[in-house]
Amino acid sequence: MPFVDIRLAGTATREQKAAIVADVTKALGTHLGKPASAVQVNILEVSTENYGSGGTLLADRPANPAQEVASADGKR
Repeated sequence: MPFVDIRLAGTATREQKAAIVADVTKALGTHLGKPASAVQVNILEVSTENYGSGGTLLADRPANPAQEVASADGKR
């Protein structure tokens, strides 16, 4: 039974998270031959005020559109 933990800095919509779960489940089925019912996916949204890199909180960095989470239809 595969267990997948995904941590996101910031938040995603319910639709985005549903698409992520569907895509990860499909990928494990395709590449590992696992049935969808066996795949467990946990998404943890980490506040940008609780995560830092390079000595700076993510909340204090300027917005970078390239790091935004795409919506389920692939549009930002």
